[in-house]
Amino acid sequence: MIDHNKEQVFFVTSSSEDEARKLARYLVEKKRAACVNIIKLIISIYRWEDSIEENDEFLLVIKTTKEKSEDLIHAVENIHSYETPECIGLNIEAGSVKYLEWLRDAVK
Repeated sequence: MIDHNKEQVFFVTSSSEDEARKLARYLVEKKRAACVNIIKLIISIYRWEDSIEENDEFLLVIKTTKEKSEDLIHAVENIHSYETPECIGLNIEAGSVKYLEWLRDAVK
């Protein structure tokens, strides 16, 4: 039985595909993530410095373990071009045992 409280999914947005690819490659190469999916061209509407902003962005869906989450957050904060990058993680509650085992092995 897999303990599902050890894997996490993070969401990070980026202003460009180049930056999204750079972040994804870095996180996978440094074993801070097992896999990163890049979803092209989402629309983000948000409050920033007392105004409502609307921008096209790219969404990174990052799979990692709880052990790697602090390193992942630190890497995103250091590499990202945004002053305050979105970097939020959620625990994976259920999933394919084979996939979750692969995820853990990929970040060891």
